[in-house]
Amino acid sequence: MAYQIDLSGRVALVTGASSGLGSQFAKTLAKAGAGVVLAARRVERLKTLRAEIEADGGDAHVVTLDVTDRDSIAAAVAHAETEMGAIDILVNNSGVSTTQKLVDVTPDDFDYVMGTNTRGAFFVAQEVAKRMIARSKGTAPGTFTGGRIVNVASMAGLRVLGQIGVYAMSKAAVIHMTKAMALEWGRFGINVNALCPGYIDTELNHHHWQTEAGQKLVSMLPRKRVGKPQDLDAALMMLCANESHFVNGAVLAADDGFGV
Repeated sequence: MAYQIDLSGRVALVTGASSGLGSQFAKTLAKAGAGVVLAARRVERLKTLRAEIEADGGDAHVVTLDVTDRDSIAAAVAHAETEMGAIDILVNNSGVSTTQKLVDVTPDDFDYVMGTNTRGAFFVAQEVAKRMIARSKGTAPGTFTGGRIVNVASMAGLRVLGQIGVYAMSKAAVIHMTKAMALEWGRFGINVNALCPGYIDTELNHHHWQTEAGQKLVSMLPRKRVGKPQDLDAALMMLCANESHFVNGAVLAADDGFGV
């Protein structure tokens, strides 16, 4: 008998869903049966993704979200729950980066990266967790069956890389944040884990892999290749599954061995 992860009846919120990994995560969760809330600032792109998911037989809803704005976070989560019901799964995926030497980092560069990757991720998780905790205590409507929060970090949070030091710092903070959340929220049936992708070819960086610098980097990777967004599907599904109730506070590297 084939083993299948079934997320039917679950509601998943995916931040940064307008492109790259977020878009793939949303499609993967929808194929597994989850109702998916697509959240990002670029609403038109979310509408296109929603149409793709619905054409494939899935269920999706669009909300506007700016993770650097706490009012936007609260409004987006409230809207999501009004439209689709209590959130069972959060894929905390929004992220940005800059490329420069540390001596060239400006306060604006620092705040831009940390504000989205660390501060933004924290307050999105906090807003969702508050509602999960209330349901677990019976003080909010909804049937609580155990929450899943997946914070998308990076292998750069485990292994510092040149030219993206602030990004690496922000993702290292996300990893430690994940462990703190797992410790505090586990008692409420909420599992919080971190997914650390390696180099993945997305629309945002696709051009880089064709350059001399990109090719040089590929030649340094253990298997001389970069991944595709769908290469993370299995890791994501494991962390979101109903059956993963014993996986909490884990830091899962999906980097093709780069961090070894």
